[in-house]
Amino acid sequence: MAKKIAAIACAALFSSLSFANVATVKTKLATNYPNIQITNIQATEMQGLYSGTLDKQVVYVNEDAQHLFLGSMIRLKDQQNLTQSLLIHQNSVDFKQLPLDDAIKSVRGNGKRQLAIFSDPNCPYCKVLEGHLAKLNDVTVYTFLYPIKNQSIIPAKKVWCSANKEFTWKNLIQKSIQPTGTSDCANPIERNLALGKKLGLQGTPVIIFSNGFKVTGAYPAQEIEKIWKELGL
Repeated sequence: MAKKIAAIACAALFSSLSFANVATVKTKLATNYPNIQITNIQATEMQGLYSGTLDKQVVYVNEDAQHLFLGSMIRLKDQQNLTQSLLIHQNSVDFKQLPLDDAIKSVRGNGKRQLAIFSDPNCPYCKVLEGHLAKLNDVTVYTFLYPIKNQSIIPAKKVWCSANKEFTWKNLIQKSIQPTGTSDCANPIERNLALGKKLGLQGTPVIIFSNGFKVTGAYPAQEIEKIWKELGL
């Protein structure tokens, strides 16, 4: 029993020391470099080195908060890229929890690979991304109509209310053909806006891969293919 209590006490002490070190790094950064906003600071497997997020990148800072490192941390024993794993974890959502019935489904080829896209009808980068997505094969794309611009709400609702959602959406986003018909049917637009807010989506387009990794921007088809390969999807 005494050994068990001692082990628990040591674990608690180690935890408190780790927390104190993280707190110290945060304090030193805030005091000495208040204009450098590093978030998600946490201890790494390497003693004296802490990871954080700066401008959506994983960075590393030492204990005295005087040196900043960029690059990948590789664990040699299994060749795992710890930086990549951390980036994925920090920029991930639970894909399985996405309400896919609230999205427009488009299947090409065998559809084995999956992407969820959050797109605004009047977003120029969303139009560019749509062209890139058309070059992908063997993929199922779930497009969440995400009209963060006020002028996009009615067109988004009209797309959803149309007889052929996929066709109407592609006409709008690729050819700027405005949808006709009603916007008064039951639609998920308000739910999609609430979902995007919950996921912390601040712009469009957003791409979410089937493992939950999310990125923002009009990624070219070859870059999406590269991410699929790197993530083993």
